[in-house]
Amino acid sequence: MSINVALPGDLGRLAEISRAYLFSGPTPLQPMPNLTRACGSSGNLFVKRDDCTELAFGGNKVRQLEFYLGEAMAQDADTILITGAVQSNFVRLAAAAARKLGMDCHIQLEERVAKNDPLYRTSGNVLLDRLLGATMHSYPEGEDEAGADRQLGVIADGLRREGKSPYIIPLGPGHAPLGALGYVVAAAELLEQITEQKRHIDEIVLGSGSGATHAGMLFGLRALGSLIRVTGICVRRDAEQQFDRIQSRCQEIADLLDVEACVSNDDIVLIDDFLAPGYGKAGEDCLQAIVLAAQTESLMLDPTYTGKVMAGFIRGVKETADDDQRGMVFLHTGGTPAIFAYENDLDMALSPLP
Repeated sequence: MSINVALPGDLGRLAEISRAYLFSGPTPLQPMPNLTRACGSSGNLFVKRDDCTELAFGGNKVRQLEFYLGEAMAQDADTILITGAVQSNFVRLAAAAARKLGMDCHIQLEERVAKNDPLYRTSGNVLLDRLLGATMHSYPEGEDEAGADRQLGVIADGLRREGKSPYIIPLGPGHAPLGALGYVVAAAELLEQITEQKRHIDEIVLGSGSGATHAGMLFGLRALGSLIRVTGICVRRDAEQQFDRIQSRCQEIADLLDVEACVSNDDIVLIDDFLAPGYGKAGEDCLQAIVLAAQTESLMLDPTYTGKVMAGFIRGVKETADDDQRGMVFLHTGGTPAIFAYENDLDMALSPLP
């Protein structure tokens, strides 16, 4: 059961929304002195260890699932349905959360990444999905969020006919952003840690994919009066497309919490320079960042999300290397099991560091 962070009134009705407690946070905020030296920086680098959320190898989706599963329990659901990429961390953690709470789980794997490597299809998160006993389904498209959600509805209808009570965790926009609330809470947690540790933080760098983590953290910080810059590294869409998504998510959070919108367009900072060669595929900068993080701070990053975010983080560090007052936080959102599905890609990057 999670340790509750005090939720100020600025966060509206957040404390009233159903929540299932899935980990015993808060997650650590740790300095990264070795990476700081490797980047030639005189600033202060930190990592927020949301890979340490305990449940089934952890990751940021545990925070999001607390609110989805809270609603599912409030509705007396007995089965969770979710859709995602073949190596989806969200799908793996949804199956784990369902099992932890005594529910069944049906997962739908989408063909988002054109990759025929057998390891990609059998190792990593896929192996864990099977180990957790999830019922597996497939969806032939990778860029059809509405269609993937509709197909979950078809599966749910079949389960209802069998007497089950299914709950769907939606993929596409147009639904209440329950998952983002996990990172509104995380923003309060992080600010509390910054205060307790007497840190000075100028910027948080995180992955921007579904938008739940990015929008939740940004909204939470602004609602609590913090002006810390939040930089989103695009992992699925370009910056222009992602901007609209984050903007919408922030407004949806305000509506859900019944509070005034507090995020301006200028607050939404996105970088898509590390997106290529596309979702679920690692470029050279990403692979080098994965190796550097492992060999300096023993951080295990994945090619789909955190490797690309670290590549963006490192560039930002180097651009401000002479500022000895600057504090930066890398949000480690997990994804560790996917490393094993990308063994062949990582082999190419495992030459000794210069």
